[in-house]
Amino acid sequence: MIRVIVTLAVPLVSSLLLAAATLGAQRGQGAASGAPAAPAPNAQAAPAGNAENGKKIYSSYGCYQCHGFAAQGGAGARLAPRPIAFATYSRYVRRPTGQMPPYTAKVVSDQELADIYAFLATIPAPPAANTIPILAR
Repeated sequence: MIRVIVTLAVPLVSSLLLAAATLGAQRGQGAASGAPAAPAPNAQAAPAGNAENGKKIYSSYGCYQCHGFAAQGGAGARLAPRPIAFATYSRYVRRPTGQMPPYTAKVVSDQELADIYAFLATIPAPPAANTIPILAR
């Protein structure tokens, strides 16, 4: 009986620790303190993209259906503000590990990926909760 409990508990505890560390890292990036959002890590490595075109592509390809109109997340992951590094983003779009379908270069070109990424990088962080009057009460 103890062996079964240990066998089940170890992966569960590991998952919880990983989730807590990820959440803590996301919260520690300045948005909660009211500080301006830091640029995305490795944002300079992203190819030049057209944010206006990226917004159109994001909408027309239906990305908003899972990720939300402001890329805030929903059924899909949060994509903005502070998107992940372009290389990681591109790799995941091409070969996702979750429920997201893969978008090969035949479906979404590298330039379109760069455009969508440029759009995601323009989405501002929401205001800190303590700056919203009704929440500051």
